[in-house]
This record gives sequence, structure tokens and C-alpha cells, in this order.
Amino acid sequence: MRVKARGTPRDASLANQADVIINAVDSLQIRLAVTGTSCDKYPAKQHARNVARKLGVSHGLIFIAGEPTVNWRDSDQSRPFRQRRYFYYLSGVDEPDCALTYDIGLDILTLYVPDFDLHRAIWMGPTLSREDAQDRYDVDRVLYLSSLQPELVSWLSERVQSSLLYMVHDSETPKGLPAELPLDAKQLMPAMDAARGVKDEYEIRLIRQANKVSGLAHRKILENIQKMTNESQIEGSFLDTCISHGAPNQAYQIIAASGPNAAVLHYDRNNESLKGKPLVCLDAGAEWKCYASDVTRTFPLSGEWPSKYARDIYRVVERMQEECIKRIRRGTRFLSLHDLAHEISIIELLHLGVFKGGSLSEIRASGASKVFFPHGLGHHVGLEVHDVSESSIMALHPDFDHDQYGSVLNPAGSLAPCTLSAPLLEEGMVVTVEPGIYFSPLALANARKQPFAKYIDFDVAEKYVHIGGVRIEDDILVTATGYENLTTAPKGEEALAIIRGSALQC
Repeated sequence: MRVKARGTPRDASLANQADVIINAVDSLQIRLAVTGTSCDKYPAKQHARNVARKLGVSHGLIFIAGEPTVNWRDSDQSRPFRQRRYFYYLSGVDEPDCALTYDIGLDILTLYVPDFDLHRAIWMGPTLSREDAQDRYDVDRVLYLSSLQPELVSWLSERVQSSLLYMVHDSETPKGLPAELPLDAKQLMPAMDAARGVKDEYEIRLIRQANKVSGLAHRKILENIQKMTNESQIEGSFLDTCISHGAPNQAYQIIAASGPNAAVLHYDRNNESLKGKPLVCLDAGAEWKCYASDVTRTFPLSGEWPSKYARDIYRVVERMQEECIKRIRRGTRFLSLHDLAHEISIIELLHLGVFKGGSLSEIRASGASKVFFPHGLGHHVGLEVHDVSESSIMALHPDFDHDQYGSVLNPAGSLAPCTLSAPLLEEGMVVTVEPGIYFSPLALANARKQPFAKYIDFDVAEKYVHIGGVRIEDDILVTATGYENLTTAPKGEEALAIIRGSALQC
């Protein structure tokens, strides 16, 4: 086992020396990374301790049930299994029909696995054994699920006075327990959300691998796009690459939207012909060991932009993304980056003639930019593609934010719900930066009825409707000194070069 400490002393030149002498007054940002096969397990115990710290208690028992095996309605076939993310965070177990407890006072994490069933083992193979689980996972004890109820009863009879049984939902209380339980079903979820907001080194490694597979899948599509005739082939190619590289599960439904379909933010039919379409907006991200990637690329079907309209809108979104990404660092307020993206979009759309008759500040205050950029700039990524955290990075402060940011926020269309806090980015957070410009006929028709219609040249806007929309999305890790882009999928000129190169090889 090897333990590495990464520091940033005031004298940056010291970082290149083999032996660094650290003075007590030096300003340091230290993170520990543990490497070595003997301890290369998902850090479930560390996560359990993090949650206990967020709960702020020294005694109590956390109980979480994993996802059970469930059949489709009126069928004997089971639904595809997807592990419950709160359970996975405290266990690292991607197996059905399990449960866990964490005794906060004794610091004991116990995993409960299904009892052996001969009939099931013959048909489906044996379930996870106690021995395999103990060797595979970072837990203190492994028991059969039949032991869960007696174990809970024993804990209740011996519990420290005032200690509570913590659960995410009270509806999940196991059967056979006393009617009057010292149950708390309100504090555990917020504590887990807060713990999950900042990722550790192991989690970052999984997100990085998910992005690596996604990058390979996006590249494969660029190499073959000129041979494809339907959106379904794009989806099929992405899945083929992911599955063949050990990532069969997707972090979300693939969006392979061509032409006007790209104006539908979560289009997932993926069944229309590519003929005559200028662009494809491909939003697709693989999942690696339950951790998500979230990647969007927009590209033409040939190695050249089909029109100045497509080229110009891509460049607008490209600038929006690049200007926001380069400002990411610890202490940055993500909501300010969202505001910056809107301001850039207004400046650029004024230049293209889509906006007219107003200044940057006037158009911004009117809310007209939300017609073309109707969603949030980004969100956390982790065990969920829209991951949880203590509070949303798109959160509003109740005292002053509504006046300052209300005109550029569209909470109903953004998967970054507003709360009553104003968080800053922290080292270890992974967030998306995904600006977009869309020309939706429905949005434009509604905009004609709004007071801000005077700022939109609808004749010019209609010239862009055939494009649909452009979105570019990367996953960004906040580091001690700035950021790291975890996304490896080609974009911009690199993507165009790949498409052109594939055409020459045909």
C-alpha cells in the first residue's frame, strides 16, 4: 500500500523537487490517495463515516435496503436491475436483494446478502455468498438477509439512550419490528446528499473511466457518420461501443437528435432519417460501475458546416462553453457562470441579428434569452447523471438573487432546482458545463405573445429553425488549482477532422 500526499506550497518550484520540505506556515491543499491492490475497494466505510459526520451524531443505526428483484407487471420476467444509489454509496454492491446497516457508535458496517436458494441457483446461478462479499466489499461483516430482523431487534434492545434508527423513507421499515420505533426518516437523505456532493479519488476514477468509454463511443460515431442513414444507427453504434468496452448500462436515455429534432431538449425517439439534416445533437454518456458520464456533441453529417447558419450557432455555443469552463475553480459561484453564458448568447445573437432593438442589459432583463437557452448551464455528476448535493449549484439566495438572476433562470425547464442557498464550487465536485442555443418552433410561437417579442427578429430566427439546436457538454472536475476536463470525446475542429478523414478512407 502506498499513500500519496499532494500539496501546493507557496513556492511552486518546489513541486518539481523529489524531496519537498514543507514549512508549517506554507499554504497547502492536501488530498490523500490510497493505491495498491490490497485496498482497491469501493470506499464504502469511508462513505458511511462521511454520512455520520453530516448527520452530526455519535450514536445511531443507519439502515438502507438495496434494490429488490422486481418482475414486470403481469409477467414472470424481471425488470432490468439498477441498484439504488443511496445503497450503493454506502456499500459499493451492485447486486439485487441486499441491505445494510451502519452502527455509528461502534463504527460497524454490515452487509446483508440473500440467503442461498437452491432452485434459484440452478436456474439463475447462485446469489452473492457471504465469503465472496466479505472479500469483495469494504464492509466489516456480511450476514444473510434472514439475520436482518433479529439484528435490528437486538440493536433496539441494546441501543444507547436517545440514539435513533436512521432511514431514507419510513415506508421501508423492515417487518417484525416494534410498532414504536426511535425512527428518524428526515435527516438521513439530506446528510447523504451533502456527503455525495464532493467526490473522493475512487469516485473520480470511476467517472473518468465512464467518460473514457463515452469518448470512444462518440469517436466511433464520428468515424462512421457518413455511412449512417438513420438516428437509430447512431444510438446502436454508441451502445455497441459501450457494451464491448464493459459498460453495458447508460447513465441516461441516449439522445440522437438530427435537424429540427435537436430543438427538443430530451428527444429520445431516435428513429428518423438523417437525409437532408444539417446537424446531429448526440447527448449520450456511459455508466461505469454505477457512476455516470454526461456528454453532448453537435456535429454536421459531413466534415464541413452545411451553412453559415449552422457554423455560426455552433461557434456561439462553443464560446459560451469555453468562457465558462475556464472560469471554474474552488469558490466560484456556478450561478454566475450560468449568467455569463446568457450574456454571451445575447451578445452573439445581437451580432447575428436574432436579437434587435435593445442593449445587452435590456434584453437580459426581459428574459428573452431564455427562448433560445431554456435550461441550466449544468449540474452535479456522480452516481446519478443529475447527481445530488447539499444544495443545487443553480440555487438562488432568497434576499437578492431573484432580482439579479431571475431573468436568466427557467427552473421549470432546468434539472437544477432552485433552493434557498447560494453554494460555491468545492474541490472534488464534478459538474457539467452544457450551454445550448435552440430554435424551437413552439418556443418561438410562444415568444411572439410575450412583452420581450420586440427584442426578437422572428424573420431572422426562422432561418435557423432547420438547424434545431446546438448543445456542447463536458464533465468538469473542480481541483485545488482550477479544473480538469474529464471528457475525452472529440469536439469542434477535432470532430470535423475525424469526419473528413473517414470520408477519405471510404
